[in-house]
Amino acid sequence: MTTVVRGSDTLTRDALTVLQPGFVGTTAPEWLLRQIGEGLSAVGLFGRNIVTPEQLTALTAQLRAERDDVLVAIDEEGGDVTRLEVRDGSSFPGNYALGTVDDIDLTRDVARELGRRLADCGVDLNWAPSADVNANPDNPVIGVRAFGADAGLVGRHTIAYVEGMQAAGVAGCVKHFPGHGDTNVDSHHALPRIDVGLDTLYARDLPPFRDAIAAGTKAVMSAHILVPALDAENPATLSRRILTGLLREELGFEGLIITDGIEMQAIASTYGIERGTVLSLAAGVDAICVGGGLADEGTVLRLRDAIVAAVRSGDLAEERLADAAARVRALADWTRRARKAVPVPGAEEQEGTAPGTGRSDVGLVAARRAIRVTAGSLPYEPVTAGPYVASFAPEANIAVGAETPWGVAPELVKLLPDTVTETFSDPSAQTAELVGNMLARAADRRIVAVVRDVHRHPWMAAALDAVVEARPDTVVVEMGVNRAAPKGALHIATHGAARVCGRAAAEVITGGAAGA
Repeated sequence: MTTVVRGSDTLTRDALTVLQPGFVGTTAPEWLLRQIGEGLSAVGLFGRNIVTPEQLTALTAQLRAERDDVLVAIDEEGGDVTRLEVRDGSSFPGNYALGTVDDIDLTRDVARELGRRLADCGVDLNWAPSADVNANPDNPVIGVRAFGADAGLVGRHTIAYVEGMQAAGVAGCVKHFPGHGDTNVDSHHALPRIDVGLDTLYARDLPPFRDAIAAGTKAVMSAHILVPALDAENPATLSRRILTGLLREELGFEGLIITDGIEMQAIASTYGIERGTVLSLAAGVDAICVGGGLADEGTVLRLRDAIVAAVRSGDLAEERLADAAARVRALADWTRRARKAVPVPGAEEQEGTAPGTGRSDVGLVAARRAIRVTAGSLPYEPVTAGPYVASFAPEANIAVGAETPWGVAPELVKLLPDTVTETFSDPSAQTAELVGNMLARAADRRIVAVVRDVHRHPWMAAALDAVVEARPDTVVVEMGVNRAAPKGALHIATHGAARVCGRAAAEVITGGAAGA
């Protein structure tokens, strides 16, 4: 039975302090402001909360009018996972593109500019970057969110990203500890299991987190994954061996440990969110991320009451809860001090800053450098008239979301207004019928075929093969993990599907040159 707690005693305030809930709407609802007044110390923002930078700035100001030290967190990786630009696509390429360029100064600049934009809007904790080593190319949830498949590359870019983000006064949060890269299951839907030995974990998955800790990352996010070599019984988020024994004691991390979304099915379907919350705190977690799916006051009260009841029953040590709450408050104090130390916007300019704007286009610079072009056997003729763009769209994972536009077509329309576009997303469609209809609609237009992780989707690969066979002058753009053999008169790998990646590809298609 739920324990009803009244008043704002220390225990109740500490229970609220360790929660990082979301909400619905573009202004703060009354219940959220009331809970902040009662002790809630953090709020998580998602795409549903953001329309424009000006609106976001007003929203964070509304939150801080209630309590000036409230942490405002966001899941803003740039690239495919964007909340700041959820309606238009990101101005920054994601980690895979940055890892492809492999210029740590560029990664640092991108992270700093992204951090500056977040800080300008009042956001001071970013649940990013991903420090996962994407060892499994069929990974359904990491993929382009990782810097790559090599631990050394991932480590050096994780360091640069954390340095850049935190130089802007925004706390970084490396994820998903101890590494979500070698999974073939999405933890939003079920509990992944990584069956590798300790030697592999220590050589491949853990080094980027060790590097991030040495670089001073302020937060680490746990993964809802089972790693039997580390703990045969408990997922990492609920494992004292992993969070306290490994992360705290062995790796020496002293910052904030945050869960991945506690309502994700890897935890919720097995333990329930109340028990999962209590077990995670007992294991060493300091803050509970919730609100991607459950975003109401009832959820906050359920978790608050579960924490209080666990302390009163002895299932959760009061000292452990107090320690977790103290770490949340310490991070809030750091963010306030960091904001004051950051230079006034516009006082510094980076490579790619548009003259007189004070805003950087370093994201577009990075996207252009990440482009990799493979020419086919035929001489390539740039597209100079509106093409037919066929986008093959796989089902988006929950982290990316279906609401953010992606692809090359919107950017080609800006360059060639008579561009025609169509999207195909039915994996059950018959290849011959799908391609036949596509060719008929394309008529004499050049075809630009856009794919995303074609190596993971047989229906997409079959359709692409048939299109290229019928029309050898087809331009192929891969906007996911670039694993399949290049095809077409020109094959362009963007290493991500952000808006700027589409822009960079469109420039190449129409005869521009991407700088590598």
